[in-house]
Amino acid sequence: MAALSVNLNKIALIRNSRTGNYPNVVEHAKICIASGAHGITVHPRPDQRHIRPSDVFELKKLVQQHPHIEFNVEGNPFADAHQNYPGFMALVKQSLPDQCTLVPDTDTQLTSDHGFELTSAGKKLAPLILQLKQLKIRVSLFMDAHIEQISMAADIGADRIELYTGPFAASYAADPGGHETSAIFAQHRKAAEHAHKLGLGVNAGHDLNLHNLMLYRDLPHLTEVSIGHALTVYAINMGLANSVMAYLNILNSK
Repeated sequence: MAALSVNLNKIALIRNSRTGNYPNVVEHAKICIASGAHGITVHPRPDQRHIRPSDVFELKKLVQQHPHIEFNVEGNPFADAHQNYPGFMALVKQSLPDQCTLVPDTDTQLTSDHGFELTSAGKKLAPLILQLKQLKIRVSLFMDAHIEQISMAADIGADRIELYTGPFAASYAADPGGHETSAIFAQHRKAAEHAHKLGLGVNAGHDLNLHNLMLYRDLPHLTEVSIGHALTVYAINMGLANSVMAYLNILNSK
């Protein structure tokens, strides 16, 4: 069974829409852990639209109380300091997560939407990967399912890759049993097999949900999935009726 790491970005996004600390990111992490999640993931960005540096340190303290839970911090390793954001590499070195997933997103991107192009980025990434590994942090690279790029990921010292599942999810939503969906999954299967032969672990993430995960969970050598947006939306959907009834019960019990 692949491990589930719950991404808490959307909880932080809701919190940041108001002053105060509600909903509390750490308290929601506790719920995920108590419910059986294997890990907690955050993706702090320089604009702090959701996860803040303070969240990273508080979640690290929480995870330290649960030795079986992994803490995964993901983001752009080239993101510089901005206001009270210390820069991605500095933040990771201070918080020392179990895993660091390096992602080639920019400040202007709404969300991560492509993997690394290591032909151009590999030389700059290699020394950063080495720095993280010297700190005993496992390094995963956010990658498209391209065989030659995955080979480069192994060459520059990555421990794992995280396959970008956005195109698979989009195709599945349009036509779950269609030719395109099958072709994309076959490409990911080939990429996972290749990564495994090179000694790389295989993670996956982006737009995975309760529906498409039924197929994607069969990817060979799948070690971990990171899911946040869909999981949060499902939590709202599954709990909304109960929430409405709970408020009505209070109003009607007077």
